[in-house]
Amino acid sequence: MDLINKTINNPKILIVEDDIIVSEVIKENLLVLGYIVTAIADSGEQALREVTLIRPDLVLMDIFLKGKMDGIQASAKIWDEFEVPVIYLTANSDINKIQQAKNTAPFGYIIKPFDVRELYTTIEIALHRHKLENQLKAREQWLATVLSSLGDGVIATDDKSCITLLNPVAEVLTGWKQKDAFGKNATEIFNIVHEETRIAVDSPIAQALQLGIVVGLPKQTVLINKNSVVIPIDDSAAPILDDRGEITGAVLVFRDITERKQSEKALRESEKRLAWQASHDLLTGLVNRREFEQRVEHLLLSVKTDKEQHSICYIDLDRFKIVNDTCGHAAGDELLRQVANIVTVQVRAADTVARLGGDEFGLLLNNCPTPQALRIANTIRQKLEEFRFIWQDKIFTVSVSVGLVGIDAENDVASILNAADAACYAAKNAGRNRVHIYRSKDNDLVARYGQMQWVSRIHQALENNSFCLYCQPIVSLDATKASQEHYEILLRLQEETGDIILPMAFIPAAERYGLMHLVDRWVIRTLFTHLGQCYQDGYGLEKRDSDSAPGNGLRTFYAVNLSGASINDDEFIDFLHEQFTLHQVPAQAICFEVTETTAIINLNNASKLIREIKSLGCSFALDDFGSGMSSFAYLKNLPVDYLKIDGNFVRGIVEVPTDLALTAAINQIGHVMGLKTIAEFVENDAIKQKLTEIGIDYAQGYGIAKPRPFKLAEASR
Repeated sequence: MDLINKTINNPKILIVEDDIIVSEVIKENLLVLGYIVTAIADSGEQALREVTLIRPDLVLMDIFLKGKMDGIQASAKIWDEFEVPVIYLTANSDINKIQQAKNTAPFGYIIKPFDVRELYTTIEIALHRHKLENQLKAREQWLATVLSSLGDGVIATDDKSCITLLNPVAEVLTGWKQKDAFGKNATEIFNIVHEETRIAVDSPIAQALQLGIVVGLPKQTVLINKNSVVIPIDDSAAPILDDRGEITGAVLVFRDITERKQSEKALRESEKRLAWQASHDLLTGLVNRREFEQRVEHLLLSVKTDKEQHSICYIDLDRFKIVNDTCGHAAGDELLRQVANIVTVQVRAADTVARLGGDEFGLLLNNCPTPQALRIANTIRQKLEEFRFIWQDKIFTVSVSVGLVGIDAENDVASILNAADAACYAAKNAGRNRVHIYRSKDNDLVARYGQMQWVSRIHQALENNSFCLYCQPIVSLDATKASQEHYEILLRLQEETGDIILPMAFIPAAERYGLMHLVDRWVIRTLFTHLGQCYQDGYGLEKRDSDSAPGNGLRTFYAVNLSGASINDDEFIDFLHEQFTLHQVPAQAICFEVTETTAIINLNNASKLIREIKSLGCSFALDDFGSGMSSFAYLKNLPVDYLKIDGNFVRGIVEVPTDLALTAAINQIGHVMGLKTIAEFVENDAIKQKLTEIGIDYAQGYGIAKPRPFKLAEASR
């Protein structure tokens, strides 16, 4: 009976058996089944030689072979050197030998004598498993190449130079949408010529596929995009290889160097240099503060005479300090340049973009009423939220707080700029990554909550217990598994008026003036006091099925954030011991969290503290994972249990393919490492459904539940 149609592409099998009669029987059965027998070897040494000569798809290996090398040793060498799957043949059930064989991770066992169908089934399962493993490796390699290059334009192709992927930057530069470019030859999408001669330049993708090496573009190459726009570029293309070293496609990384060329030209025009430097910021090439204020004053005069409406925006980066602290000032400078480019693209020629100093930018919108200015400001905010900054294989998300004010004829330049600054501060105080239109009370807020004033306010809050705890549920996305109630503990400050202040208003001051370790201890002491009373009264101790949930089946599970100050506090672990002992809180009910950036900056201390905390029985989570994308290189040094995926990726997974790919990749690698994944910023059911589809374990966000005050009853729910 032929179960496989006989062709030259049928699976090739090497038989290793020192019994001639048995080997011939196996060969006859394999041929009947349609397989190709490459050879019959009667020793481990001969088996290695045969595999070297003709690489089989599978080896049938007798465990007990004559000679110095038995079947187990031969199998180990074949897998280590050639990654050819092995199925063991044995008529002996010796326990020690079977255990040795298991250690080589074989693809199956067949007990002699065997049935033909048993032989066929075992072989097909082994071949299919090996094929799936190869496909998985190939996909991981492809994803890694693409993900490492997302900051510039990225084009990926198959081995025929046909387009399989364009990232958003590539879409903008080429003028092609991915859906329109998919399947087309790369030369049609990526039309490149010499800048001066306009002679076609050889496709770097074709060269990479042909030569199997990384290929760069010659200088003075320009891209002529779909709309006939000429864009000077530089790039490189690399082949994508599978685990056999075979080329399966190519990836092209390229960037627009128009502004670089313009800057080089400007430097050559030495007679204009001094005038330009007097009115522009040298780092970003934008208008400087002095020139910006002069232009505001000029427009203020037009408001008084022509009754025109103009608007001003103050733009402040929310994550600039993270980049500077993690990668140094060179990276910070590059981030400022790239942000300046993105902002400039979104405005009109008549408008002015300025760098006002540090990580602050100004935007002067000429003849632009407030509603129109609000749309422009929100577009800039969204573009920067989608942007990923890459520095030496690290990837950072970027967001901005924007203050917007209309130019009023009754005010002078100083009061208008102060109003814009106050509105920007109000945007930060309200949660960052938003646009705030100026209101008169914003100046009072800035004056009342300056960082120096916050120092005494924080001390008072610690002494008077003016801080209060909030909590936000974290829910399982797997409806088939029982799960604990899981909450993240959050911090708020309650004013005497009853107003609730969010932590981003006072945490920066606490960090700057060395108060965060006191804040952390207040949170832990307050939470443990509540929980200790709750457990003493018999609440929260009911058991549930805990197969898929943390905490040894305890009913409720709490996540507590730690700062870098606590990580570097040598006495912190003693404090924890004291609190667990004092309040009798089960360590299994507590999960501590630290942000990825904090952990990386304090890597050695973080790794040590995580191990010490886990030795108590607690769990540990790495928060905002992916915000630095340092990311996987450091993860192996941080023995955490959970990855909380940065919400800036999660909120875009429905609309932005790259955010979906990044979230799925983080989830996949987290699962490979044995970690549970938690998605933050889950704002609606569509995001929740997409997270469920890609296998995220837990979700947290306003689409699940908003933060609410933490009360003693919360622990007993």
